[in-house]
Amino acid sequence: MIYSLKGKITVKEMNFVVIECAGVGYGCKTSYNTVSQLGEIGSEASLYTHLSIREDNAELFGFATFQELNCFKLLISVSGVGGKAATSILSDVTPESFAFLVASGDSKAFTKTKGIGAKTAQRIVLELKDKISADSFSGMSAKSNVSSPVSDMNTSAVSEALEALMVLGYSQGEIAPLLRQCDPNLTTQELIRETLRLIASGKI
Repeated sequence: MIYSLKGKITVKEMNFVVIECAGVGYGCKTSYNTVSQLGEIGSEASLYTHLSIREDNAELFGFATFQELNCFKLLISVSGVGGKAATSILSDVTPESFAFLVASGDSKAFTKTKGIGAKTAQRIVLELKDKISADSFSGMSAKSNVSSPVSDMNTSAVSEALEALMVLGYSQGEIAPLLRQCDPNLTTQELIRETLRLIASGKI
């Protein structure tokens, strides 16, 4: 598995970039958000990658941040959403906005992306909402044996929100201070939405 690439940019297009590593050029399909964060041709760049292998094709996708890579993986897990559609969505929304839209159930926002119809948008929200709401991650702390820096807030909703946000690629150190700013009496869904709002506003 190719986990990441670090090397010189030799090709840079709207949704495609080539990174040369030790004399080998790796072509990566990507989002406009990632391309906009990269330097000019000839400069150094690092990308987190996902290798998609099908019976008749192999494609390498690369992203500037671990959060965007995680959002991409979530999107392609949705039935009917392939790599092209996923990178198109991530070209229009940031990882923070994507997570907020899913958590808040705003499927209409995804239809603004070319090629994403109402049914596909609704499917994205329906299939991913539980993954981002933390409902399927109960008991995760016990398995990971990691102590929570927000445990003193004494609420399972806060712990579940922390675990769900970590699935998106954020660390405990990044999320815990934001959760402390929220009302601990909020539900898990409300805590996630409020934390994502703080992230999107530049609090992280």
